[in-house]
Amino acid sequence: MSTTTALAPKPKLTFWQIWNMSFGFLGIQFGFALQNSNASGILRNYGADVEHLSWFWIAAPLIGMIVQPIVGHYSDRTWNRLGRRKPFFLTGSILSASALALMPNAGWLGSGASLVLIGAGFLMIMDACFNLSMEPFRALVADNLPDSQRTLGFSVQTCLIGAGAVVGSWLPWVLYNWLHISHDAAAGVVAANVKLAFYIGAAVFILAILWTLATTKEYPPAEYERYHGKGEVEHLGLAAIFKDFRRMPRTMRQLGLVQFFSWFSLFGMWVFTTDTIATHIFHLPITDKSSSQYRDAQDWTGIIFGIYNLVSAGYALVLPWIAGKIGRKRTHALSLAIGGIGLVSIFFAPNKEFLIGSMVCVGIAWASILAMPYVILSSSIPPGKMGIYMGLFNFFITIPQILNGIVGGPLVKYVYHDQPVYALVLAGIFMLCASLSVIYVYDPVDIALSQNRKRKKSEHAPH
Repeated sequence: MSTTTALAPKPKLTFWQIWNMSFGFLGIQFGFALQNSNASGILRNYGADVEHLSWFWIAAPLIGMIVQPIVGHYSDRTWNRLGRRKPFFLTGSILSASALALMPNAGWLGSGASLVLIGAGFLMIMDACFNLSMEPFRALVADNLPDSQRTLGFSVQTCLIGAGAVVGSWLPWVLYNWLHISHDAAAGVVAANVKLAFYIGAAVFILAILWTLATTKEYPPAEYERYHGKGEVEHLGLAAIFKDFRRMPRTMRQLGLVQFFSWFSLFGMWVFTTDTIATHIFHLPITDKSSSQYRDAQDWTGIIFGIYNLVSAGYALVLPWIAGKIGRKRTHALSLAIGGIGLVSIFFAPNKEFLIGSMVCVGIAWASILAMPYVILSSSIPPGKMGIYMGLFNFFITIPQILNGIVGGPLVKYVYHDQPVYALVLAGIFMLCASLSVIYVYDPVDIALSQNRKRKKSEHAPH
């Protein structure tokens, strides 16, 4: 049974303590950005057809769905010299850096059809390692911050995510255009600028994680219990994960629908943007996988992905202010609607520069997706269950990606007749659906804040 002793209030952290605690996310998202903007191009150069891309990308969310709840479950119950969450994201950073270095070198291990499978295998391994690092970070923010600082905490985290993603997305383009490192490559070979970017990403990943390890403390068990309560005494086996899944809070279930629409949309954008630019903007044939113009499309994908992450980094800093004015749910709904409009607008793009405006809109949605659902969720999770529920919440991220991975490729080939731009239009429609579904989420903190605002307004109204 849960303890009935009154809990001590958690001490507030300074801005820079929150910054240091979240700094490791800069490295994680640096790696994610390299993956998101380059993996499709790499797999295409390894020989994958466009209609098969989404199938290869399935491996990433599938492995994340398995890894994150297990990591969350055991990180809730871990304590050693490094801490509770730290051992997991340190291990994940080492493995992630190794995967980043191996992904563009799959040619060492195979050729032809096997090369595509090896590249997809490294994509799966890379995502599993990223997840091993990432989910404990979200739990760490909720562990260390009082409820009044969680919007700020997740917003700072989102800002650092955006900063890391900007550099990671733009790095191959910078290496080619500023340092003149070649972006040309024969079929089956990854271009030199992309390879070097992945090596740099591996180094940044580890260094950012080490910064958080060195500057951030975790509460030891006795102190943690003062702030969170003793929690339930239960068996430690994996069966507890299924028990917790059945008990998930009402708010978490409702947020699941929002996440489903949001991440179905994002997956389609990540997988098909390069080929959309190549075919819809540059008017290349769908069979083109390795021409100089196709490399230009891949590089421009990195640029516009960097733009949406740059926007998200700035927008994340004003999210607490907006949420304070109009509420957390309305903030998220408005942000998602803007992102949906941005994705639909890609269909009407007359040139590649138009996509900058589209991605500004996506950046607003992306910042909110990375912050607001976790802010709302963290207020509804029982003490001592932060890790496992943050891990289980990942189901609502991975399942829509897996579904899109299964149907996305066949839709492009047989329904959209090899025009991947329609995959991005569908992504925009799903983002708009996510915006509408936020209305039905129960957020007791938002309700309390709204009532408080109304009370203050009535108190100051003339009688």
